[in-house]
Amino acid sequence: MGSWQYIHVPTQIQAAQAQQSAPANMTRFTGTANPAMCDTCNVRPKYVDGQKTHPYCGKTCAAAAKNSHTPNSKLKRNKSGKASTRGLCDHCNSQPKYNDGKKTHPYCSRTCAQKAKPAGTPVAQPTIQPANPVKNGCLWCGKAMRNKGHFCGRACTSAAENSAPRLIEVPQGHDTFKSVADQFKTSWRHQTICPTVRRVYKVIAPPASIAKYEAYRATVERRGNFVSAGRSAGNENRRWHGTTRECNLGDNGNCTPCSSQTCPLCCIIRTSYDLNCFGKKTGWGRFGHGIYTSSTSSKSNDYSWNTNSSTLKAMLLNKVVVGKGYKMTQDNTSLKAPPTGYDSVLAEVVNGGSLNHDELVCYTNDAVLPSYVVMYDA
Repeated sequence: MGSWQYIHVPTQIQAAQAQQSAPANMTRFTGTANPAMCDTCNVRPKYVDGQKTHPYCGKTCAAAAKNSHTPNSKLKRNKSGKASTRGLCDHCNSQPKYNDGKKTHPYCSRTCAQKAKPAGTPVAQPTIQPANPVKNGCLWCGKAMRNKGHFCGRACTSAAENSAPRLIEVPQGHDTFKSVADQFKTSWRHQTICPTVRRVYKVIAPPASIAKYEAYRATVERRGNFVSAGRSAGNENRRWHGTTRECNLGDNGNCTPCSSQTCPLCCIIRTSYDLNCFGKKTGWGRFGHGIYTSSTSSKSNDYSWNTNSSTLKAMLLNKVVVGKGYKMTQDNTSLKAPPTGYDSVLAEVVNGGSLNHDELVCYTNDAVLPSYVVMYDA
């Protein structure tokens, strides 16, 4: 629910059961109330805006309390054929439907929405569109930023992380949009016209993926002491990766990864990179069994494909822990790890070498984290 902040209190099973058995229009809890829980459902904690504690967990329960005088009506049937209570999730029928301030969605959360959809179907999520966003404002609430980053504070950061995995669209006037689009244009080195970037999305990766990446970066930094040499921690760099898109993620503001296990783009966003997928598209790698990225956007474009009709193509801009890179100019397809004492392979272009454009190869999943999805003219 946007940037709402919750008090963490264990949910009472009895409260949830009481709510499930409530009449159609009466979602108000009628058992023994917990003072820290919502006055309507007594399942979720009361909403705290930083100054006061409100009596309800969200707008849905507040509206339900306001309309609680409405006469009871018969239970309706949801799509699964189960009797449902109006105002409660169509899937679990135990928690209030999510309201984004403009409309009430049929499910209480993304989890229930995902379970209610067949495999491979993208689950609709409300697009994050802050009201009256300021220039370079928070990507979640649109308010002015006091520090560097994508979100204005802990509340918005937490709200975004809790919505993972998903994308958040970056406004075209935002400095982040310009930074990503400029890198795409300046790193287009093929002798073709650079296509126009139409949309940029921030990838909201699952907390588990972020934690693994940051732990690996810290390990590489301790070995290499890159910060003391004036570099970023772990010698982190931004690199491109092109892959196949089976769905329409990124088209027309679609921010939700599909649930297909064979859509490479959405699999990367949901669970980050996986070496088990190596070679599924090309069947081999010049520098062995690794995760391939490049500083050249036009090279990554060669690997970006749509299986559905679309006027746009998608490319990932990633954070990569380069560490100490081992320079190579000729193929070595048998590699499964960088040479001893190194963290990655830097495949460089030289006269007489095997490459026309650079490649950066990492041999552990945790070295690469998707950061942005760039949508550009196909």
